[in-house]
Amino acid sequence: MARPKMQPTGVERPWSDTALIVSKTDTKGVITYANRTFCEVAQYPESELLGQGQNIVRHPEMPRAIFKLLWETIVRGNEIFAYIVNLAKSGDHYWVFAHVTPTFDEKMRIIGYHSSRRYPKRAGVDAVTMLYRELCAVEARGPDPKTALANSSAALDAYLQSKGVAYDEFVLSL
Repeated sequence: MARPKMQPTGVERPWSDTALIVSKTDTKGVITYANRTFCEVAQYPESELLGQGQNIVRHPEMPRAIFKLLWETIVRGNEIFAYIVNLAKSGDHYWVFAHVTPTFDEKMRIIGYHSSRRYPKRAGVDAVTMLYRELCAVEARGPDPKTALANSSAALDAYLQSKGVAYDEFVLSL
């Protein structure tokens, strides 16, 4: 099934601050497990999530540079924390504070990824919203997707350097 094309509604979907969204993917980001909370918040039945790329919930206002950083980190075998805005099936959006980790086999080879998402702090969402808008604007000015991503990644690096922190340190401090 192809990723449905939907127009964001601009409506934020609240979800429980005590719940935990959990999913597992293979090494290409294809969903192999989605817990009930993920299905409820994203408004998809499990059958529509399993076998789909995790990007089925990608919001167009989420900078590609953040996903580039996320993938570069987890493919190296490291964990990452990130604020992410996702798009529910209805077009509503929901924010998460994600912790993504690689899953290893007995020979320490990466065989997939595990993501646990908590309800984010509002101050953190507010802080990253401004940064993410700037990064999306940089991407929109790019003459082609590859250059747009490179420019956005450079802008993210410059922002973090100006703060004297790595991305994880930045989001954990919010």
